[in-house]
Amino acid sequence: MQLANPIGLAAGLDKNGAYIDALGNLGFGFVEVGTVTPRAQPGNPKPRMFRLPRANALINRLGFNNQGLDAFLANVQRSVWRTQGGILGLNIGKNADTPIERAADDYLIGLEGVYPYADYVTVNISSPNTKNLRALQGGDELSALLAQLADKRRALEDQHQRHVPMAVKIAPDLTTEQIDAIADALPRHGIDGVIATNTTLSREAVAGLPYANETGGLSGRPVFDASNRVIRALATELGGALPIIGVGGILSGADARAKLDAGASLVQVYSGLIYRGPELVRECVQALRAA
Repeated sequence: MQLANPIGLAAGLDKNGAYIDALGNLGFGFVEVGTVTPRAQPGNPKPRMFRLPRANALINRLGFNNQGLDAFLANVQRSVWRTQGGILGLNIGKNADTPIERAADDYLIGLEGVYPYADYVTVNISSPNTKNLRALQGGDELSALLAQLADKRRALEDQHQRHVPMAVKIAPDLTTEQIDAIADALPRHGIDGVIATNTTLSREAVAGLPYANETGGLSGRPVFDASNRVIRALATELGGALPIIGVGGILSGADARAKLDAGASLVQVYSGLIYRGPELVRECVQALRAA
């Protein structure tokens, strides 16, 4: 994950391949799409996405709405950006109706499906919008899942004769003890990176604003400090053992630099692109080059 341009984008599911190409051409060093599940599912009932412009924030409860793995891979293969040198991450998750005790089955199906087409794979265990999903961040649950994914990847490496890095995406609402346990488990199971962080369940920073009480994950400016707290704790515990992709509340070049100062190696934007537009990409690249 050593990139000349360390600015990436966490995007939604690709619709037809041109989506990836358009995003990549905005100047990102890497683009990540997903989360995809093995089977198609409609996601949570609408409305399920809300803007809180006074806080530069979004709340979403999409629920991994997608057309399923086969359709997703067909769309990914239509993209030409990756063939031109773009770095593409594919993000996998579990279906909402898969019992949590069988979650690993869905992740193994996802890993096998995306492996030939990904430059890295993100294992999303931190969305707040799929019931009980965040339980997979627990010590025993996480170790059990990562052990199965590591075994599957070894078989896929032999089959495809290539190593595809895996990163785990975690929540900003973790305790210090939970962060320490994750930092212990990731290198032990050969995971190549960690993405910190997903959206938050906290509403402290947006209390009283319209839509603030909607259920779902809060992203944008309000998650900036919480994300940085997790990044700093991970960086301390990992000691450089694997790279951290810093995500959450990046709305300026200075914000991107703050993620690296906290211990991230790469950064990723999501809600910031909504509020700042493509100008944010150039600003972040310039800030990090100047640093």
